[in-house]
Amino acid sequence: MYKLQQKIQLVISQVIFITIAFFCFANISFADVYTSTNYKILEPVQTSGGGYSSSASFGLQSSIGQIGIGTSSATNFGLNAGFLYFPYVSTPIISTTAGNAQVSLSWTTANGILGWTASGYNLGYSTVSGGPYSSSALGNVLSGVQGGLTNGIPYYFVIKVLDAFGNIIATSTEVSATPVAPAVIPPSGGGGGGGGGGFFTTTVVFSGKAYPKSTVTLLKDAQVAASTVAGSDASFQINLSGISGGNYFFSVYSEDDNGNKSQPLTFPVSVTSGVMTYVNGIFLAPTIAVDKSEVKKGDNIAIFGQSVSQADIVISVHSNPEIFVQTVADKNGVYLLNFDTSQIDYGQHNTKSKASLNQQISDFSKTVSFNVSDKNVLATAPQKCPAKGDLNGDCKVNLVDFSIASYWYKNTLSDAFKKIEITELNGDGKVNLVDFSIMAYYWTG
Repeated sequence: MYKLQQKIQLVISQVIFITIAFFCFANISFADVYTSTNYKILEPVQTSGGGYSSSASFGLQSSIGQIGIGTSSATNFGLNAGFLYFPYVSTPIISTTAGNAQVSLSWTTANGILGWTASGYNLGYSTVSGGPYSSSALGNVLSGVQGGLTNGIPYYFVIKVLDAFGNIIATSTEVSATPVAPAVIPPSGGGGGGGGGGFFTTTVVFSGKAYPKSTVTLLKDAQVAASTVAGSDASFQINLSGISGGNYFFSVYSEDDNGNKSQPLTFPVSVTSGVMTYVNGIFLAPTIAVDKSEVKKGDNIAIFGQSVSQADIVISVHSNPEIFVQTVADKNGVYLLNFDTSQIDYGQHNTKSKASLNQQISDFSKTVSFNVSDKNVLATAPQKCPAKGDLNGDCKVNLVDFSIASYWYKNTLSDAFKKIEITELNGDGKVNLVDFSIMAYYWTG
């Protein structure tokens, strides 16, 4: 009996010792719930005192702060840490030119931020829309040619963006092209007459997404080349014909209901004479504006703009650290965020936004600045462009536009100016007194 009591006391002593050792040396984990008007985190674990954990591939020293934003790296792993952390890669815009049993493609650079970098591209193609795609690695290049195709059969292409480890981090919108045999042009001269040529008009077709029922403008080498109005679903298409073969820089921009213009999206296109070139997957960045140029600290500032209907909008407020907030555009593409300035310091701040929809991600919008101080100052409304009469695209109708119109008065219009006359004047293919009356009505000085 006495020996049994001794064994029980020994066991109790060991339990007490282990318990004391645990509380003295172990890292204790706690859980909690964090909430605000914009987010809720359920039971994150915090370690008291930190520690060192290891595996065959990496070691992690101490604990990680929830609000730490950035990328830390080692030989075998990278760690992206952050709260409200939105790394992203913009989707490429693809140009396609059909040839004899082949299709030539070129695309814009996929831009990444917050730890994601495009290190290469894969080209996928299929005879079925949506795939499955046969893929080939292209490396870190912005053009490629897919040969071995059958003329007259439509092919569907995607560009897959890869990171440094070969992981797919973005996929372009699917585009299509149909290889075609070269036109047979009969020899000239000789008697008998007749015979037509197999000539094709050099055309570039631009298509993508802007804002519902917004005006979309196309620039060719910084000059207005054409414009159109997007549909209620924000889709648009512009056909530019009658241009010569060569290399051009094209830009596309749009304007929202409040007169705010988007950041122009600029890309190079190689145009082949006598061939139709397609530029697909254009996704314009949102417009952005603020209701105050100066805001009293603690008050809300409205950040708003327009994008594609029902698009996910991420808004960045450049502070220390940078703050990201997510919202959704309504059926008209309009988004609004009432941002609480109590969480940022006094001084100058910048904000910008980007949109995503159906795996397409836009570039960031232009940047708008505001100042946090002890008073509120309303922002000035943007200048809205005249509906007609602006011949040089500067949102004014003045003597410059009258001079341009005077040059073409009663003269045959060039192909480029015919497009401007259709959108900015009365659209009858000539410049006369009616057009001068329109410019006088919309005169801004």
